[in-house]
Amino acid sequence: MSESQEFNKTQAKVVIPDGQPMVSLLGSRDELLRVIEKAFRADIHVRGNEITVTGSPEESGVVVRLFEELVELVTSGAVLTPDSVERSIAMLRMTTDRPAEVLSLDILSSRGRTIRPKTVNQKRYVDAIDKHTVVFGIGPAGTGKTYLAMAKAVKALQNKHVNRIILTRPAVEAGERLGFLPGTLYEKIDPYLRPLYDALHDMLDPDSIPRLMAAGTIEVAPLAYMRGRTLNDAFIILDEAQNTSPEQMKMFLTRLGFNSKIVVTGDVTQIDLPGGQESGLKVVQTILEGIEDIHFSRLTSADVVRHRLVSDIVDAYGRYDAAVASEPREIAKRSRGRR
Repeated sequence: MSESQEFNKTQAKVVIPDGQPMVSLLGSRDELLRVIEKAFRADIHVRGNEITVTGSPEESGVVVRLFEELVELVTSGAVLTPDSVERSIAMLRMTTDRPAEVLSLDILSSRGRTIRPKTVNQKRYVDAIDKHTVVFGIGPAGTGKTYLAMAKAVKALQNKHVNRIILTRPAVEAGERLGFLPGTLYEKIDPYLRPLYDALHDMLDPDSIPRLMAAGTIEVAPLAYMRGRTLNDAFIILDEAQNTSPEQMKMFLTRLGFNSKIVVTGDVTQIDLPGGQESGLKVVQTILEGIEDIHFSRLTSADVVRHRLVSDIVDAYGRYDAAVASEPREIAKRSRGRR
C-alpha cells in the first residue's frame, strides 16, 4: 500500500497479488465493489490489479483493511458474497476482530457446503462451546444458536469425541393440546421436533440418519424423556429453552454425565409458557452466571443470518416491548404527580 495526502483527503493504493482473479474480489459485474462503494464515503478506482482509494484518512484506512481481509478470505478458499462483504465491513467498523479469522473458521463440511460462523458473536459462541462444558446461547430468532450448536455436535461425533448426540425440546404446545391432536403420541409430538430433524438433514447423509437413530447414536426426544437419566459421552442440546420451567431446567442440567457437553439455546422474548409462568432460561442466568465452566453467549439482532428484514423485525419488536414495559411506569408517575 502506498499513500499520499492532500488537504483532508488521503489517497491509498492496494495492489492485489498476481494470480488473484479480480472477479473473486469484486464480484460478477462488480457486484461486490458496488457494495463497498455504497458503504464508504470514498472514491474507489480499480485499474488492473491496483485499487486506489481516495477519502478521509479514517475511511481510506478502513477500505484498505477491508480489501486486505477480503484477499485473505479468498486465498483461504472462501467465496465472497454481498452478505459476507457487508458483515466484514461491520466487523471492521465496530470491533477489533478480523473478518478473515471470523469468516474462515470451518465448523463442518457436509454435502458440498461448509458451515461457518458469520458474525463475531457467532464465532465467540462457537469458541465457547469448545472451551466450556455447559454453554447457553441466548438470542433472537435467526442468529444460528441451534444450527451452529448442532454443527459442533455432528463434528464432535465424527471426531469420536462423543458417542452420541441428544437433541431435545420442551413440547409446550403439544402438552397443551395433546388430546386434541390425531395420531399416536409420537405423531403428536413429532411436529415440534421437526426443526431439529431438518437441521440434521443439512449436516448428514439423509440415508444415514434413520440408521444412526435406530442405533441410539442420535436421539431426538421431548424434554420430558430426559428425566431420571444420566447422559455420559454425549453432546446434548436443549433447544427452545425459554419454554422450560425453572424446575425443568434444573432437571435437564443435572442430567450431565462424564465426558459430555451441554448447549442450551433459546430466545427469552418468545416465551410460550401458559399462565405467565416463569421461564427457566430467564431464572438460570441469575443462578449460574459466574460459575466456572459454564458460559453464557448472548447474541443480538446484529447476528441474525436470515433475510435482512428479520433483523429489522427483531429490533422493531424490541422497541415495542420496551415502550409497552415503560407505560405502567409513566402512568404511575403521572398518578403520583396529580396527588
